Amino acid sequence: MGAPYFKHKKQLEAMKAIIVSSNYALYGDMSARVMHTMGQYAPDIEVYSIDEAWLDMTGIRLDELDALGREIVMRTYKNTGIPVSMGIAPTKTLAKIANRICKKYDIPGRVFNISSADSLDAVLAGIAVADIWGIGRRLAEKLSKQHIYTALQLRNADPEDMRSRYSVVMQRLILELRGVACLGKEDIKPKQQIIASRSFGERVISKHGLVEAVALHATRAGEKLRAQHSVCGALQVSIRNGQHDTREPYFSNSCIVRFPIPTADTRQLITAASNGIDRIFKPGVRYAKVGVMLFDITPATQHQQSLFDIPDNTTSSRLMTTVDRINHQFGKHTLFFAAEGTHKTWSMQRNRMTQAFTTKWTEIPLVH
Repeated sequence: MGAPYFKHKKQLEAMKAIIVSSNYALYGDMSARVMHTMGQYAPDIEVYSIDEAWLDMTGIRLDELDALGREIVMRTYKNTGIPVSMGIAPTKTLAKIANRICKKYDIPGRVFNISSADSLDAVLAGIAVADIWGIGRRLAEKLSKQHIYTALQLRNADPEDMRSRYSVVMQRLILELRGVACLGKEDIKPKQQIIASRSFGERVISKHGLVEAVALHATRAGEKLRAQHSVCGALQVSIRNGQHDTREPYFSNSCIVRFPIPTADTRQLITAASNGIDRIFKPGVRYAKVGVMLFDITPATQHQQSLFDIPDNTTSSRLMTTVDRINHQFGKHTLFFAAEGTHKTWSMQRNRMTQAFTTKWTEIPLVH
């Protein structure tokens, strides 16, 4: 997992493995279909990621939840061919645990209601603290120093003491494990870093090719930034050649470009990224990857002003909103910035891409 394809090509061919390239349009469309199907059954749906969502079942009788969950799972598979699993619980944190159990133990019907467990304590005792939503490896290591290794031990910790040691988020997490719902939509924090990066389909030598690629990545990052209603105060550009190519010395470089006033305007992001390439480009290197990272991210309505510099004005915001809406409605890159280029010979190779069955008329299967 995560290894370069060329390093294991022979082994994969010997196994007769099926190798496919990424098909992002198909993934996005199928995700939308899954979310639409599930959303028909719940008073409210909160899409958390491309393959995950929360369904608010408020108002539905408790004795009907399990049957409804199985119906949602069955209908989603019938409508999309995508198998899903569902965890039911009084809080988001417990629902994540329930879903994890459902997948790990292949629960019949692919639905597990944690409230129906014979012993909630036994369930939580079997969950490592690192596997709790929002904990992670580093925080788990800190908790282990307090001899907290399981979800049960964390649930039984003193919420006030843990808040003073860590944060209010930890306190809410403990309360969630106790069945007290504390995490609403507003508690899902926007990303503090946004990264857009991809390897080239073929090595790039020219600065012009790097500028085109970095403009494309800046555009993608800007879309993500505006989607969470944020602005960024700085942008980092990074470039490197092939890490696994022993024929040439390894080279990588990066630089940070700061904005006088935080922005979400793609035009400013592209300009900053292009200036970054000018600063770090080294002639003669066969570049394999370029990336853009946005950071110093703050809400669009809560950033530091300046006496001398002008923030994104109404015209800028309306323009970016219009571009985003058109591309969302008619497909990505319906409108794009000229700096991204038109030919993109450096694009990632996707020669083995599956057919876009649901997004291209020419690739719809024919039935005779």
